[in-house]
Amino acid sequence: MTKRALITGITGQDGSYLAEHLLGLGYQVWGLCRGQANPRKDRIAKLIPELSFVDGDLMDQGSLVSAVDLVQPDEVYNLGAISFVPMSWQQPELVTEVNGLGVLRMLEAVRMVSGLSKSSGGATRGQIRFYQASSSEMFGKVAESPQRETTFLHPRSPYGVAKTFGHYITRNYRESYGMYGVSGILFNHESPRRGAEFVTRKISLAVAQIKLGLLDKLSLGNLDAERDWGFAGDYVRAMHLMLQQEEPGDYVVGTGTMHKVSDAARIAFEHVGLDWRDHVVVDPGLVRPAEVETLCADSGNARRELGWKPEVDFEELMRMMVESDLRQASRERDYSRLLATGASGPSGLLGNW
Repeated sequence: MTKRALITGITGQDGSYLAEHLLGLGYQVWGLCRGQANPRKDRIAKLIPELSFVDGDLMDQGSLVSAVDLVQPDEVYNLGAISFVPMSWQQPELVTEVNGLGVLRMLEAVRMVSGLSKSSGGATRGQIRFYQASSSEMFGKVAESPQRETTFLHPRSPYGVAKTFGHYITRNYRESYGMYGVSGILFNHESPRRGAEFVTRKISLAVAQIKLGLLDKLSLGNLDAERDWGFAGDYVRAMHLMLQQEEPGDYVVGTGTMHKVSDAARIAFEHVGLDWRDHVVVDPGLVRPAEVETLCADSGNARRELGWKPEVDFEELMRMMVESDLRQASRERDYSRLLATGASGPSGLLGNW
């Protein structure tokens, strides 16, 4: 029988890669999308034409129940979130509503449609399986390094706090209702589809524009902040594997290797034959109020129990992103020249994402 999956956050980086992966495995895939006139929905529909959509909003409990009841999924992947950490200081209440209470609403929708109650504890087979996108930002002020599933959580941003709530409420529903609910504690994962506000994509976009003479300087914050960065296409495989296990459990997913922001800039600029120190300037205004300095994953359990391992290393990832942005920047430059000369051209450019 063909499996059915429902993905929240379908228009984001992870949602798109996960949808492609599941469709490649023969799944029927639905993406939860808020509102009909959604330009991001149009973009992903063109990228993945086999994808189906269902209306729903992580801030509206009723819409989530209706969506789960309509799709009748075997698996629900809750990737929907406001994922840009700095925004959580600007709009902490909104980020908490979506990233924290949104998880609770999704769990409740799955519980209600599955007909689970506290008396059904332990009944994890033959029901909807639930994946929660937890985050390495939950570790925050790290108690040990590298971080594993048992590492103490000390989030350092409203984003991290909201994700911690989502992580624990998923565990609570697993223990209270016997729900097959797991959390993937994913460390930073990037791709050409990453939003332009994230530092790796900000770097790759700027490198492409500087190489083409469209920009001169790139402003960055803390160049010494270190992260365990991997490729999003690798990480969605781990999400799927977590829901295929006999018993539900939480897993840390990462490469186990750290790089500084300055390393990302160096690799990206070197790929186009430039010295990053000639173009990068530090802007103190881009430094977080409470910085998370060092995050590094111990994904030993995921490697042993899931049989998962990353396939794209950091240097390859940065080069991949630069190449993609070079192609996009070149197309946009050529199109602008066409417009300047009065020549006819395409009505619009989709770009990477």
